[in-house]
Amino acid sequence: MNQHAKRRYQAGITAEAERAERMRPKERKLPTAPLATPETGASVYEVTPEEAGQRLDKVLAARAGAAGVALSRTRLRSLIEEGRVQVDTKNVTDAGAKVRAGQVITVDIPPPLPAEPRGENIPLNIVYEDEHLIVIDKPAGLVVHPAGGHETGTLVNALIAHCGDSFSGIGGVKRPGIVHRIDKDTSGLLVVAKSDAAHQGLSALFADHGRTLSLTREYLAFVWGRLDRRAGMIEAALARHPHNREKMAVSTREDAREAITHWGTCEIFTSGSSTVTQIACQLETGRTHQIRVHMAHVGHPLLADAVYGAGFKTKALHLGEATKVALANLGGRQALHAARLGFAHPITGEELEFESPLPPELAALLEALRSDSAS
Repeated sequence: MNQHAKRRYQAGITAEAERAERMRPKERKLPTAPLATPETGASVYEVTPEEAGQRLDKVLAARAGAAGVALSRTRLRSLIEEGRVQVDTKNVTDAGAKVRAGQVITVDIPPPLPAEPRGENIPLNIVYEDEHLIVIDKPAGLVVHPAGGHETGTLVNALIAHCGDSFSGIGGVKRPGIVHRIDKDTSGLLVVAKSDAAHQGLSALFADHGRTLSLTREYLAFVWGRLDRRAGMIEAALARHPHNREKMAVSTREDAREAITHWGTCEIFTSGSSTVTQIACQLETGRTHQIRVHMAHVGHPLLADAVYGAGFKTKALHLGEATKVALANLGGRQALHAARLGFAHPITGEELEFESPLPPELAALLEALRSDSAS
């Protein structure tokens, strides 16, 4: 029995979930080929008869792909618009310009620019690092990316200070390549690219969501109540909440995006007159607030989730004493932790897997629940 089958067995996956699992492709494969970070300087191409009549950006993207160079079509459009592409020695700034056979295209790739957010000396729990990527165990309370209200003090600021010149340039800028995020008040494992090549490879992995490529993401969560079976799957599309732009909601609108969460029960606790369940969730998609919204949607929001579980505040009054104290000590974070992250290294192909234990505040919650259940 392999480790994935063992985890499903131990979680007591039901026949319904097993059928859903069997429908998912099982073959694991790497992206078509590891990519190389583009070198600074000029590259010269002659348009072939087969390429004649095609868009300039499409021809260059195909050439980069054939050469195994990490130059996305978006990046090439930017270079064209910046005047860094010549056709027969004349600057061309229209990415959609059609090319002719025999024309000579010169692409000038500049050195990567310094990062725009300034680096800040913020302590990081580094789980793994090489020249291509870095894996961080993020604490709750740390925002991943600068945004309105959080222009400083973010993980990106910390990574710029830590990695410095080891960034080879993401889209022409010496910055970390964020391919997935963890909510501010969620803790756990996060992988970040340090080069264009790693960024494109990791982006492909996360866009695939582990359906055909090698990617595993598992979260541990504490939710209110006892679920009606040992394991299952939640499939409900998500979109921005119609009245609160900071929230997500299950939706049937045209702009709603597919969202699938697989869950399995780990432990069930009786604390006071309340029931709490610890579950393990594996993501088949990676939408904003996905686990939090899905669990609230089925009537089992996360403990201490002030956004999606606000209606359960009075329920906390009926918990056992030890759990009340532990819940109060969570410090505003929800009871959700990104505990396991596995993927194929986008450059070397090596299978990597990392596990993060519950942080002290969630470990204390677990022990309090066990203590109350035993009393």
